[in-house]
Amino acid sequence: MTAIRTNDLTKRFGDVVAVDGLDLRVREGEVFGFLGPNGAGKSTTIDMLLDYVRPTDGTATVLGMDVREESEALRERVGVLPDGIGLYDRLTGRRHLEFAIEWTDAADDPDAILDRVGLDDRDAARSVGDYSKGMRQRLALGMALVEDPDLLVLDEPSSGLDPHGIRRMRDLVREEAERGTTVFFSSHILGQVEAVCDRVGILADGELVAVDTVEGLRKTVGAGSELRLRVTDDPGVDIAAIDGVESVRSTDGRFRIACSDPRAKARVVTRLTTAGVEILDVDSDDASLEDVFTAYTTDGDVGDAEPEAPALVEEVVP
Repeated sequence: MTAIRTNDLTKRFGDVVAVDGLDLRVREGEVFGFLGPNGAGKSTTIDMLLDYVRPTDGTATVLGMDVREESEALRERVGVLPDGIGLYDRLTGRRHLEFAIEWTDAADDPDAILDRVGLDDRDAARSVGDYSKGMRQRLALGMALVEDPDLLVLDEPSSGLDPHGIRRMRDLVREEAERGTTVFFSSHILGQVEAVCDRVGILADGELVAVDTVEGLRKTVGAGSELRLRVTDDPGVDIAAIDGVESVRSTDGRFRIACSDPRAKARVVTRLTTAGVEILDVDSDDASLEDVFTAYTTDGDVGDAEPEAPALVEEVVP
């Protein structure tokens, strides 16, 4: 099933095309990362999905409902954490949650939600005007969780959070997904997206240039894993012939082995060890999502390799 579906979704502001012919599919129950440079059209896309902004052309359905014709019913099933949400400084954290529960006529326990987002009783009793940015973000996330939404739309959810808060947010997102909630996760903190998302879509200049898993995106731009080894002698093993190895460079017993499949690193080490080769040092890394993102949104290189021209990776979702 598809939680979000857009067809040729377009938004123009005068002569500026903010979103250009967006065809997007997000599966129910997945955590989908939505990435793009500033001005790429991410926020405009979210606003159209929530019917805060009407598209110039195209259509969108969310949870099987037309976002224009059924927006009121849709909002009852969607929890939203917008970027830069406004809260009432004079109200306590608990009162914010109580209002959110009353507005939706839900039966949620505010204490349970506060505990989930990491706010204790003393925090809940304080006026929000005394909150740090991270505490405000936790409270806003708690408000988005009221009534167990079928879809969570999180716009920059890590903003203002300390490392502990980021870990809690990441765990909470995965918990929601395991319960069947779809999470649409827009962020510029690429490491957080890589850690929590099932698939990623990259938007550049209003156009969707790629949709895939992070590992799939790495392969598309030629940004795989690299294994670095130092051995005592000529190994006498054809490393390049090992399944998943793309290239091998060696200098004075030091090998740099590019792998299209991360599992190939273990195959290389096993093959050398079996052949009796003494490995003095071993190190490895993977191309980060930041490297992949750069390859799709700029003309920069990924690692030492020139990336292929970005191409839309389409996946048919029923």
